[in-house]
Amino acid sequence: MTSRPGKRVAIVGGGPGAISTGLAFLQRGYDVSIYELQPVCKAIGGAVLLSTPVLAILRSYGLDLTNVGAPTVTYFKNKAGTDRVKLPFNTEVERRMGIKGWHYGVLRSSIFQKMLDLVFEGVIHADHKFTSYIKHDDYIELFFKNSHRVTADILISTDGIRSKWVVKPSWKGKPVPDNLKAYLTSILKDWAQPIPRFLEVTNFTTHVYRWEIYNRPSMKTWSSGRVVCVRNTMHPVSPYAAYGMGIAIEDGYFLARELDGVDLRDVRAVSAGFELYEKLRVDYVNHHMEFARFSGHLFHSVPRPLAYLRDWVFDYTPLLSGLLKRNYLRDAEEQSLRLTELQVC
Repeated sequence: MTSRPGKRVAIVGGGPGAISTGLAFLQRGYDVSIYELQPVCKAIGGAVLLSTPVLAILRSYGLDLTNVGAPTVTYFKNKAGTDRVKLPFNTEVERRMGIKGWHYGVLRSSIFQKMLDLVFEGVIHADHKFTSYIKHDDYIELFFKNSHRVTADILISTDGIRSKWVVKPSWKGKPVPDNLKAYLTSILKDWAQPIPRFLEVTNFTTHVYRWEIYNRPSMKTWSSGRVVCVRNTMHPVSPYAAYGMGIAIEDGYFLARELDGVDLRDVRAVSAGFELYEKLRVDYVNHHMEFARFSGHLFHSVPRPLAYLRDWVFDYTPLLSGLLKRNYLRDAEEQSLRLTELQVC
């Protein structure tokens, strides 16, 4: 590893957003250091859906998409198992990207390991708890709990602290059910398959754990001086968008692309690159984040008897289909078609 003034990129956090950011900057010839709090960079959680633009970005890093996951058809169903919406594929996106379908179901740990395998040795520094930084005119200093000090040209925050998501209302001090499997079974007892099968095959001791969500208001600015943020640092996205990990991977790619060739000692050039990055990402990401929260509220917080009306409308009208296509698919498909540098035909 080298450390050349004007090329020094420090990334705090070691999740998918950090690794994507690091790969994108390494690909463009920058000197990258990634600092992770934990002893190793390790993905947690189970399966995740990655969409076509995310897969195209990973492919551009050198990740082989062969057997990376399964093309997934996404349905919205009611509790009786009746289809409400089937998300369509965009044939033009499929043709240009050379990727079949739209969503791929992958194991988070599996795809993250494939990303880690692309990172050069010496880039990732584990056991580094970030504590503070000092901005100077031409550089930035980072400080860590282990007394390590680093000099860089820009600092990128990718830490996803307090960004997890749950569907049950919670508050500080609320007791956890003594028998979680029985508790969830009572809620889902009338649901159609495959939901009951999930309960039957899940090990509730090793594979179920409690996370909290801490929602934040949408922010219009993700940067200040030599510091910029990606991932859940700025936009915790709930699973209703099926897009949290994907957005993190996209953020890193777009940030590096807008700083390609920039001398990072030049704060005006850095600020211009950050501005282009925010112009591309802030409104786009905020829209998806807010729509995910709106969807969660719509499905889980509407009181009876309004909930019965909601279900009737979703079951017998195209309203839900229109909401999903307009608020989720349209923007994502347009973004895919604009990524001409990642298209194969």
